[in-house]
Amino acid sequence: MGSFLNIAILAVLAAMLAGPLYRQVNLLGVLRKPIENNPYIEGHNLIKIEDTMQCEDLHYHAPANKLFTACEDSVLPRFEWFPPMKAFKKPSLATGSIHVIDPTTMKSTRLMFEDDFSGPFITHGIDVLEDPERPDSVYIFAVNHAPHPAYRPGRSDREWDWDGPKARSQIELFHHVLGATTVKHVRSIRHPLIKTPNDIYAESPYSFFVTNDHGYRDGVRRAIEDIVPMAKWSSTIHVRLDELQAVDAEAAIDASVALTGLFNNNGFGHGKAADDMLITSAQGGMLYLAQPVRDQDGDTISVKEEIPLDSSIDNPTYFTDVYRTSEADDASGFVLAGLRRAVDMVTHHTDPTAKDGVMVWYTRPNTTASKHESEGEGEHEKNDDEKSSNNGRYETRLLFEDDGTHIRTAATAVLVPIPPQPEQGKKAWLFVTGFFSESMIAVQVDL
Repeated sequence: MGSFLNIAILAVLAAMLAGPLYRQVNLLGVLRKPIENNPYIEGHNLIKIEDTMQCEDLHYHAPANKLFTACEDSVLPRFEWFPPMKAFKKPSLATGSIHVIDPTTMKSTRLMFEDDFSGPFITHGIDVLEDPERPDSVYIFAVNHAPHPAYRPGRSDREWDWDGPKARSQIELFHHVLGATTVKHVRSIRHPLIKTPNDIYAESPYSFFVTNDHGYRDGVRRAIEDIVPMAKWSSTIHVRLDELQAVDAEAAIDASVALTGLFNNNGFGHGKAADDMLITSAQGGMLYLAQPVRDQDGDTISVKEEIPLDSSIDNPTYFTDVYRTSEADDASGFVLAGLRRAVDMVTHHTDPTAKDGVMVWYTRPNTTASKHESEGEGEHEKNDDEKSSNNGRYETRLLFEDDGTHIRTAATAVLVPIPPQPEQGKKAWLFVTGFFSESMIAVQVDL
């Protein structure tokens, strides 16, 4: 009887774990097959955009019809120093750059710093915010993974002169006049709660949210966070600035924890409405739809819905179909980029010659399900199971895929609409960039 009971318990546990285990294996791409005769490349006018090296994040500023990004100025340093990928071999003093890309000419303009800002500036996530006092200008928030000034490697990789954190990551705030070829550094922003910053959601020049994609910078617990979904130690921080002109990076700042309890919360983006938030779990392959909650003790974030994807995903973007003529004709939706085989990052993150394939997903509301909801079906408080399944209310398709030949890694994908032509259907330019990509690409896709 005892052995039978043990077998029964093991069978129940195996059944409970089979689903989550299979999903995690699928997200890591362990069983994903090589691409043959890629239909997303041939005949799709693929363009490589010059001078866009390792641009992690990308934002489309529709009023100016321009794309903004922050890039590295050379390829090799990232494989020796990039804290998000646990590369601490050689502290980098390099200064990356902010670029503006014209989606019409497909040309990138590297903005020159107006003042004496000289870095180091190790780029990662950004956000672009229209200047509320000058519609012809924008603020640019950018993550900077600068090394800690006290951190110096010893005589060998295992001998260090510093016991504290190797990186002293912070946020840089810039100001740019649209059409100019320069950008002005406003101030640096540093706070103990900003530990492993990944991406930014800006509300105003004085208020923004930033994701900490891990609770630990390196070591055993960091390794656990990378592979164990139960290790929900990442967080999202809300930051308020009292002054924009503060010289001290730690001055005139108030920060508080806005969200915890997610696995590897990573990318951040703006949704359809003004206060819609898009948050991703990179290793968990999940898109969270959320909104800020205002409170006198500090702003927090409430997750409203979850949308699962079939690969690791990074920075989310929202595409607004400006050419829609009706609800049925609306192609608006979420665009998410990720890795075909995230499992390879274990060995590839220090290899400049490796190839890492990409997948870009396009998720939009299912018009049939939306119609049922508008008629009153399903109008009730959603429980946790419904948040995960969405009851078929979203449809997702693979918009683009590559084996790393044309672009290595994908962190962000952005759609820019193309004016429709008679009997050709809706099309858009899809821009894809990655943290190890030697150049951003643009490819024409059908919506």
